[in-house]
Amino acid sequence: MKGTNLGELEELIMLTVAVLYDEAYGVAIQKEIKKRCNRSITISTVHAALARLQSKGYVDSRYDGATPERGGRRKHLFQVTKSGQKVLEQVKEQRNAIWNEIPSIAFNAK
Repeated sequence: MKGTNLGELEELIMLTVAVLYDEAYGVAIQKEIKKRCNRSITISTVHAALARLQSKGYVDSRYDGATPERGGRRKHLFQVTKSGQKVLEQVKEQRNAIWNEIPSIAFNAK
C-alpha cells in the first residue's frame, strides 16, 4: 500500500460511490463520472482504483443477487466506510482552507 493519501481519481471515485449509494458498482461508477465530469475512464481503471481504496479501508464491498439482465452475474457493490468518510471530509476541509486563503487579486492578475 502506497499510503493513505487520496489521489484525485480516488477522491472522484469515492465521491461517486457515495452519490450512487446502494447502486455503486463498476459500470455505474464509470457512467456517473462520465455524466457528471465529462471524463472517460476505463472500467479497469475504476476497478483498480476501487481495489486500492478497499485496501486502504476507505470503501467496502458486497455482492448483490444475480439478475437476468446481467446474464446471471452478480453486481459487486461498493460503499464508503467510516474511514473513507473521514478522509473525504479531511480533503474537503483542506481544499476549502486553501481556497479561503487565496487573495482576490490572485485571480485578477494579467
